[in-house]
Amino acid sequence: MRSEGGGRRRKVETRFEEKDKTVALRIIKLYLALPQSTEAQVIGKQLLCSGTSVGAHCREAYRNRSDADYISKIEVGLQELEETVYWLELLIESRMVSAEKLNSLIREAQELTAILVTCVKNTRHKSE
Repeated sequence: MRSEGGGRRRKVETRFEEKDKTVALRIIKLYLALPQSTEAQVIGKQLLCSGTSVGAHCREAYRNRSDADYISKIEVGLQELEETVYWLELLIESRMVSAEKLNSLIREAQELTAILVTCVKNTRHKSE
């Protein structure tokens, strides 16, 4: 996902950013539609934080000068994605939101995870 050639973005970066932004916007809409109960709002705020910070961490990664810094930022993005999936699962398992409404969002978060894992592996492989 690193930029190459004078700041030109590779296709995977652009694809990731578009997909991540779509997921983040869906999470914002989900948060706004959650029940007003204390439980739903607490989980919702956690979800809002983790689900919208992934792209910010990855954009920071693009600007890092070393592979180690790049990997570190991408791994923070991965942690945020894992946390996002956890909060989505809790919303389903607590029956605050139906699985039908969230399963596609969980799948998209898992797809983003796969993209980032590949980026980390490729960068580590390149560094060896």
